[in-house]
Amino acid sequence: MITLRRALPEDAAWLAALYADGDVEPFLGGQQVQGDAAVLAEIERSQREPERFGRMIVEFDGERAGALGYHEVNERSRIVHLEALAVHPGFRRRGVADEGARLAQRYLIFELGFHRLELACYGFNAAAIRHAERVGYVREGVKRKAYLRHDEWQDAVLFALLREDLEEREG
Repeated sequence: MITLRRALPEDAAWLAALYADGDVEPFLGGQQVQGDAAVLAEIERSQREPERFGRMIVEFDGERAGALGYHEVNERSRIVHLEALAVHPGFRRRGVADEGARLAQRYLIFELGFHRLELACYGFNAAAIRHAERVGYVREGVKRKAYLRHDEWQDAVLFALLREDLEEREG
């Protein structure tokens, strides 16, 4: 059983270790926070501003298996950007990322009232691109050589999901 919950202060060390994992870090955004203290600060912000900022834990049978984040980018138009989806290597290929993403979509759209969910994946991250399409995001374009990551310019593949898309899928 896969569930989604808001991160707690006691998750900070686990999250910092996940983000620093050699199988995870190369695929995260270059501005992803590092270290227990920085992650704890994000968790505290998530608890203070849950409608605008979130650090969430994805659990598999009650065990921490992954994480994801979001932040509001346009209050008036109700747009949120998703970020930092990461699954612990020991939990891969069990549907954690897909179900966690679907739970986040429902939470952000139906509970928090966002209209548009946006995300970007590095162009080299074929698994993340397949994941985004598999969970219903619509590919909207590519920002060519948009981000300097590991001393190379990387494309960003842009995706979005609208409330109407989710309502149609959930039917």
